[in-house]
Amino acid sequence: MDLSVVPDITMRGQDDPHARVIAVRPATLGQLAARVRDLAGRPGEWWGLVRFDPAGPVHVPLDGETWLTTWPPGPGGTIRAQVGTLIAGELAEAVLTARGVTERPLRANRVRVHGGGTPALTNPGPAFAVSLHAAAARPSGLPPR
Repeated sequence: MDLSVVPDITMRGQDDPHARVIAVRPATLGQLAARVRDLAGRPGEWWGLVRFDPAGPVHVPLDGETWLTTWPPGPGGTIRAQVGTLIAGELAEAVLTARGVTERPLRANRVRVHGGGTPALTNPGPAFAVSLHAAAARPSGLPPR
């Protein structure tokens, strides 16, 4: 059984009882998934930032680790997210299998943890789609993903 994509819920930030300075670690997949789920439940905080552009996806940063994306109907693109959720509309994720590439629909109100690689998303529906995504912030000095 491959457990490499299971969110690590045991890595929650803990204070050092000896008041030592500890290194700030990037958020775990479980923490990112919880953040996306919580944001999805509070649309009043970000819905006003949604922008629709028929020319292509629009990515709107919410903080250093989360952003929302609007997707026009048709081909989408890749997204460098570790977790995401569909808020409105339709999205499908292209998945590489032993038989080739297949599309797997994203379900609204479900947080999807992306395994390795960069997911490719398309909007097969007739209307715009809105999604929320998160990826752990990279420590300063490291190249972007």
